[in-house]
Amino acid sequence: MLDHDGDTHVYLQIAEIIRKRITAGRLSPGQRVASEAEIRREFGVARTTARRALRLLREEGIIYALQGEGTFVGPPGKGVRQPSRTPMYRRIADDVIGRIRGGAIRPRRPIPSETALTQEYGVARETARRAVALLREQGWIYTVPQRGSFVSPEEEWPAEEPGLR
Repeated sequence: MLDHDGDTHVYLQIAEIIRKRITAGRLSPGQRVASEAEIRREFGVARTTARRALRLLREEGIIYALQGEGTFVGPPGKGVRQPSRTPMYRRIADDVIGRIRGGAIRPRRPIPSETALTQEYGVARETARRAVALLREQGWIYTVPQRGSFVSPEEEWPAEEPGLR
């Protein structure tokens, strides 16, 4: 079933198999999705491979996790969404950039913490961490150890590129 020697990462192949099970109706909204351990057994892969496949599907909004309960099809309380071409961490970063540009978060003021972003967007801490890292890489924010991340002075904001927000 999996092509271990092909040009597509195994975790992407597993995510696609689960995605097809959902779109074909074999898994319906609210139904439990296989756990990391079950994916490991079914596909004979490492834990990190199973974890990456599930994380990808969560970031696409196809599945969601409830701590201590498991992973389920669709976003909580809704039907299955179409996969987004934009990863969730990028959408979070774009939203924060919009807040900065709109003046809701001013220069030299703190941005929401990783914990606040995880709660606001219903994502894993790693997703929020990736969004903050992207903002830092692009120059929108800077981090002060033991204090948090703050909006860069306006003159240090990145230049707007065509096609990007």
